[in-house]
Amino acid sequence: MALGSPEISEAESSSTSLGASASYSQRRPSRDGIGKLYMGREISFVMGHQGVDWLERRGREREERTDLVVDGMELAPDAIVADIGAGSGHFTFRISPRVPEGRVLAVDIQPEMLAAIEKRQRQGPFLNVETVLGTETDANLPAASVDAVLMVDAYHEFSHPREMMVSTVEALRPGGQVFLVEYRSEDPTVPILPLHKMTESQARLEMEAVGLEFVENRAMLPQQHFLIFRKPKPYS
Repeated sequence: MALGSPEISEAESSSTSLGASASYSQRRPSRDGIGKLYMGREISFVMGHQGVDWLERRGREREERTDLVVDGMELAPDAIVADIGAGSGHFTFRISPRVPEGRVLAVDIQPEMLAAIEKRQRQGPFLNVETVLGTETDANLPAASVDAVLMVDAYHEFSHPREMMVSTVEALRPGGQVFLVEYRSEDPTVPILPLHKMTESQARLEMEAVGLEFVENRAMLPQQHFLIFRKPKPYS
């Protein structure tokens, strides 16, 4: 699908201590995009809380092997995990029993999504789950407070990806990991709108721009990348 002709060349430049400067630019929106580009990638529309049923659809675990995502995180029992873009809590509640001595922080910018998570939490033994209302630019987590961050099919929708990732990196403890799961743009057979997919090279470009180190891309999911990044530890 064509993205349309560029119309506006003005860029919003942002620079932080975490990586090189990056910029946003604007163009005519494509069908499923907002017309805002980050490092050459057009940002997609956000799935609203009306899409909860799709997130919890029957067959999702079989189609996406969501069980392998949780297994692949290899979490310690006392890990503090942030599920950023938690949506309906599909992964939040699967991670919860894996960290019985830790916590799962379900982060989302839509109060309706967090309300759905809180409702489900009251129906089960998920005492280590907490909801966090973030913003478009901030995950709203304390500095150096989490061991792992999971983002499943959410990052491509962030309207301010650089700012959100800077706040995420700040929330990670040194050596903490980011698990980025996105539909593979390299595979034309994946039946997802183009802007809701990412290439490995684009994901690495954007994560490394905020100071994360690439660890690996595990080829274990039917349709998605399972990309692992790490916050460097300071040199002693």
